[in-house]
Amino acid sequence: MRDGRPAASRFSLRVCVPMSAFPKLTDLGWRRRLRSRVLRWYDLNGRKLPWRESADPYRIWISEIMLQQTTVAAVVPYFERFIQRFPTVKALAKAEQSEVLRLWEGLGYYSRARNLHSTAQVIVNELSGEFPRTADELTKLPGIGPYTAGAIASFAFDQPAPIVEANTLRLYSRLIAMEIDPRGAAGQKTLWKFAAWIVSRRRAADFNQAVMDIGSQVCRPRDPECPKCPLMASCKAYEAGLQIQIPLQPTKTVITDVVEVSIAVRRGNQFLLRQCTEKERWAGLWDFVRFELTDAQAAALKIPEKTRAKVAVLPGQQSLFADDSAVATQPLDAVLQAQVQEQTGISVETYRPTMEIRHAVTRYRIRLLCITCEVSGGRLKRGAGFQWYSLTQLTDLPLSRTGRQVADRLE
Repeated sequence: MRDGRPAASRFSLRVCVPMSAFPKLTDLGWRRRLRSRVLRWYDLNGRKLPWRESADPYRIWISEIMLQQTTVAAVVPYFERFIQRFPTVKALAKAEQSEVLRLWEGLGYYSRARNLHSTAQVIVNELSGEFPRTADELTKLPGIGPYTAGAIASFAFDQPAPIVEANTLRLYSRLIAMEIDPRGAAGQKTLWKFAAWIVSRRRAADFNQAVMDIGSQVCRPRDPECPKCPLMASCKAYEAGLQIQIPLQPTKTVITDVVEVSIAVRRGNQFLLRQCTEKERWAGLWDFVRFELTDAQAAALKIPEKTRAKVAVLPGQQSLFADDSAVATQPLDAVLQAQVQEQTGISVETYRPTMEIRHAVTRYRIRLLCITCEVSGGRLKRGAGFQWYSLTQLTDLPLSRTGRQVADRLE
């Protein structure tokens, strides 16, 4: 038993939940009661967030793009810094892309920042600085998909536009006890149809904010607080005791382990960096010399065990060296020397370990070995895109999260 309901069956949802459980889109009484409960809950429990303080479509747009793939807690300080620097869409359009990327640094998924900059220029140069008011018109802008368009139309202009994102996907899947993958084509079609039908015509903005909050705070992925949920009486999954099994979980992504090296090539008080191209990871950001290693190449980088931290390395956490003074300069493997020279035109012969970083990018789990090498000869390769920068200049360059971790350790 769970919450007074029978335990969920171990059989497939297709067996347990017939399509008759799906609320008919003609059941106006069910919809009216649900809308009323949503808005009543929001009046008492709605979150106070900085982007909810006004109906400015620009602020709403920035917040929604930042919130993609990122938690609310992480977004708040980024949002406040971003709005302080670029208070209007015109200010964002006039900025250099490098400055936009620098303020975005650490949020990841940097194509979001590049699309923000491009869209701001379209709005200013082609739309007289005015945001479109409908979801259909908004989706024509770079980087604005159905969810973001619906959020802007709803939150800025109070239009009854449907929204389906991580929290409402989960909430709506449970409300209708959806038996298919909510992320597949059929599931998405069903959820968007339901979202368009359920959204309140009165106080549309509050309704959409409310269902997102309920999904985030109450209808959680694990251990949903069903007894506290204002929609418990309307929830078909709860009625069937299947709230834990719904929504169906996607097939787990196969993770590939990769080892890379980041080389801070040093000449006096300057370091060698290159701006990543459009087709590369972290396009538009600057990075140190970096490439993937074979197992043999990784093994050739001898980092003394006594210099490693004794604690376990967590994802995204650097493995700091306990005593930098004890890390001796070592000869760099000939193969790695050749790779550095091929990429940059610069010769290096020795290296000094800096740190180890373990992090994940999409389906890759990356072990990044970071070293520093002094220039021993050669000439910078023309057309390779590398430039020399001092530590002071690195402060203003947009770097990847791991690039910034490396920069912060350099002296």
